Amino acid sequence: MFSYRHAFHAGNHADVLKHTTLLAILRHMALKDTAFTVFDTHAGAGLYRLDGDYASTSGEAGQGYLRLIEKLADITPTPALQDYLDMVASFNTTGSHKVYPGSPFIIQRLLRDRDKLKLFEIHPTDTKTLEANIAQLDVGRQVAVLREDGFEGIKKFLPPPSRRALVLCDPSYEIKTDYSRVADMVADALTRFVTGTYAVWYPIIPRPEAHQLPRRLKTLANQAGKPWLNATFTVKSSKLLTDDAGDVVRPGLPASGMFVINPPHTLKASLQQTLPLMVALLKQDANAAFSVESGG
Repeated sequence: MFSYRHAFHAGNHADVLKHTTLLAILRHMALKDTAFTVFDTHAGAGLYRLDGDYASTSGEAGQGYLRLIEKLADITPTPALQDYLDMVASFNTTGSHKVYPGSPFIIQRLLRDRDKLKLFEIHPTDTKTLEANIAQLDVGRQVAVLREDGFEGIKKFLPPPSRRALVLCDPSYEIKTDYSRVADMVADALTRFVTGTYAVWYPIIPRPEAHQLPRRLKTLANQAGKPWLNATFTVKSSKLLTDDAGDVVRPGLPASGMFVINPPHTLKASLQQTLPLMVALLKQDANAAFSVESGG
């Protein structure tokens, strides 16, 4: 269970979708004066080097964030995409693209003094790295790092005192039971705190559990009588390929989605404007596409 490291995938096309959506949600939440708490159930290490061994080995940022930088040289991005690019750029010196912020650091940048962030991470190495990275911020008790299973650890914090919160859940899904654990966590959380905003990232791969998860989340939202939004972003076909020697070549992650319960009312329009540009810039074959559906 400790083999997954997000450092291999930092800045890929899934991160572009996830972090653009995350920023749009947080910007809207910060418009109200009332304090809010953000829970990141699978926080990772927090900061990643795109020129480090992990990211360089996978090269996934080259088909995600780094490709956006190259392609957008002569194109005006949408406000949501520009916000994402500006956020990542703020962690780098001018003209450099070596550091990629994970969700914990993106979230922390948008917190006001009265807001809180609780980060769950169970991987021992990533927990130590996350603690060291957060310590450099000198933000005191505003940010808490908890070496716990986020699926279970979050229960004791819901509902938060301010009655305003965002729960970001993006496990690796390396273990197939993660799919059911996500749905179970959301089901439990809605009984404790039905007005919270829940943002779930999920991979779209040829696996029954992956296709069932957004359906289960939709059912949970409808049963709770709460609005939901499901955005998907596909960059290429999911079909297995063969090389010249006839060996099967795994295509890598072809698509992912963000399912949000109690989304900001502005989120749908923002993603409908931004996702077509993301498809145009990051597509890898003719199967690239997007969708935005909502209900409730």
